[in-house]
This record gives sequence, C-alpha cells and structure tokens, in this order.
Amino acid sequence: MKRCAALVVLACATTAYADDPAPAPEPTPPTEQPPEQSPPTPAPTPPPPPAPKVVPKPTRSDAPSATKKSDDDGEPRLSLPTEADRAAWRKSGFRLGLGLVYGRLIGLRGAPSGRLLGPTVRVGLRLDESWSVYTSFQYASASKSGELSGLRFAGTIDPTWHVTPSLSIAAGFGFGGIVEGRTGRMDADPLPSTLETSYTFPDASHPIASCSGVGAAGLLRVEWGYVLGPRSQTSVALEGVGQWTGCVDDTKRIEPDTGTAIVRRQWWPHTGVTLAWSIAWR
Repeated sequence: MKRCAALVVLACATTAYADDPAPAPEPTPPTEQPPEQSPPTPAPTPPPPPAPKVVPKPTRSDAPSATKKSDDDGEPRLSLPTEADRAAWRKSGFRLGLGLVYGRLIGLRGAPSGRLLGPTVRVGLRLDESWSVYTSFQYASASKSGELSGLRFAGTIDPTWHVTPSLSIAAGFGFGGIVEGRTGRMDADPLPSTLETSYTFPDASHPIASCSGVGAAGLLRVEWGYVLGPRSQTSVALEGVGQWTGCVDDTKRIEPDTGTAIVRRQWWPHTGVTLAWSIAWR
C-alpha cells in the first residue's frame, strides 16, 4: 500500500514539473565591435627604370666615319674587278694600249747588235671572244758600245687569238727600220771616197759606219692580261722579233754620167726578244 502511495506522489511531481514554463534564457551581452579603421594608404609605386639606350652597331660603311674628321674624305677604297668587268673585255669594240718595251736586238751575219728600250702603242679592234686585230707601233733606242747606236722603229698588223680570257697569242707582219747617227764603228770597204757609182755589199760581215733604212719586220707575241676594271686592263707580253733592214749610206757624191746620188747599200738581218708591259683601255 505504501509503495502505491509513493508511486502516485512521484507521478504527480513529474507532471507538475513538466507543466512549469521553462526559464527564459539570459540575454547574451552584445559583442563589443572594434572601432572602424580607414583602409591603409597604398605605398607610392616607384617609376619604372629608364630603358637602356641602344647604341647601333656601326656598319662597315659607318665605321670609318666614326673616327674621321668631318672635313675628311676618308681613305680611298679599291674594288676588285667583278665577273661583269671581265665579261665586258670579251665583247667587241675599240682598244687602245700604251706600254714600255725592254729587250735586245741581235744582229746576224755580222750585223751589229744592241739593247732596246722605249715606248710602244697598240690600237685595234676586238672582233669577238676569240679574235682581235691590232696595229702595233714601237720606238726604241738601240744602243751598245761599238755596235748599234740609234733608233729602231717598227709597225706591224697583229691578228690575235685569245686562247683564254687572260692568255693571248699574236703573230704580226709589217715594216721595221733603223736610224743611226755617229756610232764610232770602223767603216767598211770600199770607202765612199773611192766609189764612182752606187755599190751594194754582198753581206753584213763588215757593217758600214752608219745605217739608215727600212725593211720587213715580224713578231710573235705571247701575252697575259689582267682586268683592272670595266675600262682598263694591264698585261705583260713576251715578244720575239725579226727584221731585215736595207741600210743606205749616202756618200754625198753624184755620178757624173747619170747625175744620181752615189750610195752604199747593205742588208742587216736581226732577230731579238723583248719584254713589254702595257695598259689598255676600251
């Protein structure tokens, strides 16, 4: 009985506790907000560094001007001949050459000999890549003590074959002559004072004291040329020459029967070799 009464009391207490309102929660105190701060001022941006100054690399044409003075023309420049320059010299057209010869004229059959030194002139036409025609004139002093003492001159027409653009071979034929003054040679017999008519010597074994005359001449030339530019070329030539000169010595006397001058004649054969250097223009 007592147990039942205890259970009833416990049940009533539980119901009464459930009917009581729940206590209101205590208000949460407001959170204290920190004072509002202004945004930080950004640091000033430094200016960008200046771009490095680029100095242009001097070109080949500008290099001399960097060191020369403003009023200086600079060093002259020499250009090498181009293929077009060499091709131009193989075209047809007019040619003019000036040069200098040095060599020796050798007498045959007793004719006197001498050293040759003097100028040469060549004028001609280039016909095509393989052929040219030149006219050569040569004036050289011929001198050797006791032998030749005077001027040797010659003019020939020289057909020229151009074997390569640089190498050419020419053969010429024309006239040649010798003019002598006082030579110091012993005169040959018969002497002028003993003659009553003109006389021709059989050979040149005893050359007359002074020769003045002309005759036939020929040459063979081997030449090597080098193009300097579109208008000029230089060359070196080796020449073999031959000459047959009819010397005439005037005795200053007159034949009483015919009234013609009394002269002595003698033929001088010569051969020789010369080395020539020349410059030609087109």
